[in-house]
Amino acid sequence: FSLQEITSLLSLCGGQFSSEQEIRVNSPFWILSIPSEEMARGLMKRTVCAKSIFELWGHGRSAGELYASLKKYPTDKMLPYLHSDSTYKVHIHTFNKTLTQAQKIKKIDALEFLPFQGKVNLKNPDHIFWILEDYGMDPNNVPEEPFHLYFGRWVHGQRELIESYSVKKRHFIGNTSMDACLSFIMANHGRVKPNDVVYDPFVGTGGLLISSAHFGAYVCGTDIDYNTIHGLGKASRKNQKWRGPDENIRANLRQYGLEKYYLDALVSDSSRPIWRKGMLFDAIITDPPYGIREATRRTGSQKETVKTAERSTENHIFVSSNYHLSDIFFDLLKFAAEYLVMGGRLVYWLPIYRPEYTEEIVPRHPCLKLISNCEQMLSSHTSRRLITMEKVKEFKDQDQNSYLLDGPYTPYRGHNSFREKYFSGVTKRIAKEEKDNQK
Repeated sequence: FSLQEITSLLSLCGGQFSSEQEIRVNSPFWILSIPSEEMARGLMKRTVCAKSIFELWGHGRSAGELYASLKKYPTDKMLPYLHSDSTYKVHIHTFNKTLTQAQKIKKIDALEFLPFQGKVNLKNPDHIFWILEDYGMDPNNVPEEPFHLYFGRWVHGQRELIESYSVKKRHFIGNTSMDACLSFIMANHGRVKPNDVVYDPFVGTGGLLISSAHFGAYVCGTDIDYNTIHGLGKASRKNQKWRGPDENIRANLRQYGLEKYYLDALVSDSSRPIWRKGMLFDAIITDPPYGIREATRRTGSQKETVKTAERSTENHIFVSSNYHLSDIFFDLLKFAAEYLVMGGRLVYWLPIYRPEYTEEIVPRHPCLKLISNCEQMLSSHTSRRLITMEKVKEFKDQDQNSYLLDGPYTPYRGHNSFREKYFSGVTKRIAKEEKDNQK
């Protein structure tokens, strides 16, 4: 998800990929062109895919090229960080190779031509400088010399965001609560910013609302499950039978000091929108049910084919009918096309059966432009794609069912059987393991 996340944040915070470097998707280091250090820090406060950001002073494909590049870097830009009253240290990071301490010291000593005037302080320096070396991606074929070398001043780094929002420590969780890391990636793909209004039509326990609220957006959601919205029924935690009196979405946001950003969560069927007409939401970020851990269902009527009749703990009776995966995603795209503001983004997960996957089966809509399509493996034969789309055209009445007229959408109806295909792989794997154990 790294390239797509950084690209989204650059378009939000300001900046672009440097023209000096061809973007290598699998490279551990990227050169960005960012107008100010403040913007660079703002980017790092949001990203979960990047570890650190540096002010680049020099780079090259060999040590000689690196040193020549450093000698060309303007001295007046160096001096504020190298004056006699300051302290510093130089750190070396090698990707895909381990250096001895003697090798590291030798590389640091080779930088003596730089006008360092301060004192070395290894414990608490005022400024930290890094030598970064890229030895490629193949651990079985590590070259003697690095492919790329970089030297720069460390500006900012943070990885505490994911840990502080860990689902393990969350007050209210469900069977499908989204991992904190993925939640923040989705919010970044959606370019969520302060004072946005973000909506999740399959809100569940509100995990995706938390990441958006952290970035200053006002959040709301709907879900067809009355018990989940009201925090009733059986608990999802081990050794806990029933949910407590204060297990709900609002309590989750309160836990992180984000309650002021919580608008509300409503019991509603996503296939039958309850909102007034108009562009209401800056982003729609959601994880629809796949029919694996949570059922895919919508409200029906006695005239329709009834699947089950259910009764909640509060005597709210409704008839539930089958809701095919293809219909879920087409309804979602249609809703986003109608209710997103111009330039607003839809971010959602699309489960796929890998042997049958082609890019043509990703649902499209004439009002929405596909921005990115990233894969997360679930098993050897299934995965899910994180789809990001942006509203580029105003919704008209003729766009209501336009997806039905286009050929590419027909193949996706085969994914209505995703649940059967998912469990067919599990069944085959168990059978194979049993056969192997008998040998």
